[in-house]
Amino acid sequence: AGCEKETSSYMWIYILLGNMLRGIGETPITPLGISYLDDFAREEDVPVYVACLHTIAMLGPMFGFMLGSLCARLYVDIGFVDLENITITPQDSRWVGAWWLGFLIAGVTSFLSAIPFCFLPKSLKKPEEANNDKTVHGLLENTGTTRKTLPPAKLKSRKYFYTSLKKVLSNRMYFTFLCCSLLQFSSFIGFLTYKPKYMEQQYDQSASKSNFLIGMTSLPPVSVGIFLGGLIMKKYKMSITAATKFAFSMSFVGYVTALLHFFVGCENHVVAGMTVSYE
Repeated sequence: AGCEKETSSYMWIYILLGNMLRGIGETPITPLGISYLDDFAREEDVPVYVACLHTIAMLGPMFGFMLGSLCARLYVDIGFVDLENITITPQDSRWVGAWWLGFLIAGVTSFLSAIPFCFLPKSLKKPEEANNDKTVHGLLENTGTTRKTLPPAKLKSRKYFYTSLKKVLSNRMYFTFLCCSLLQFSSFIGFLTYKPKYMEQQYDQSASKSNFLIGMTSLPPVSVGIFLGGLIMKKYKMSITAATKFAFSMSFVGYVTALLHFFVGCENHVVAGMTVSYE
């Protein structure tokens, strides 16, 4: 009982609020960015541009892992204590890296990269073939809704939003794609979250080296795959049906390949009180 005490630090609240603000700022990039590309780029070029956008989005975590690896090599109180008096090393289980340093570096970088967006024009000239008056494609085409049938002057924006949201979610193709994306990203996030810990415990690696290896081996192939997928779609000018078959084929191959992980493993470490008794 004498070893138990309640935490007196509320720093986690600042981290929670910071991540909320970061999420709010990052959210518009993907939906609005893709819509922007779809509106102002030629139809055959959109897959490549979207692939480039997602490729860069995957390279970001790669550099993040590498930055985390660098910060993990530095002691948590760097700048506040004399490092010569630190007797432990990153291989010691008591070592705590400078986890907070990555937030500062990423925050400053994000702020500087956001400045050029302030100088973008409010509107661009659409390609010549896009100037024709067209109905809304994709998710709303099956509902018979066009840009002219719902004039903003007659419908409130909030009512229009909920009506559009209902029609989008009732679209079977979109809802199926949404469920597939949910399952895919859930597995991918779990993979990235626990694989570094597995490497630390199973192979006796430091947190710094584990993060570095994950960033260098796991994320670049994903980025290359996304980019190649965009090039293939552009080259063969795939329709929705062809793109669906292509995605299914690649996902099936990835699933079969992932099954090989079940045949690769190591024996658990001998841990007193967990895998063996204290005696």
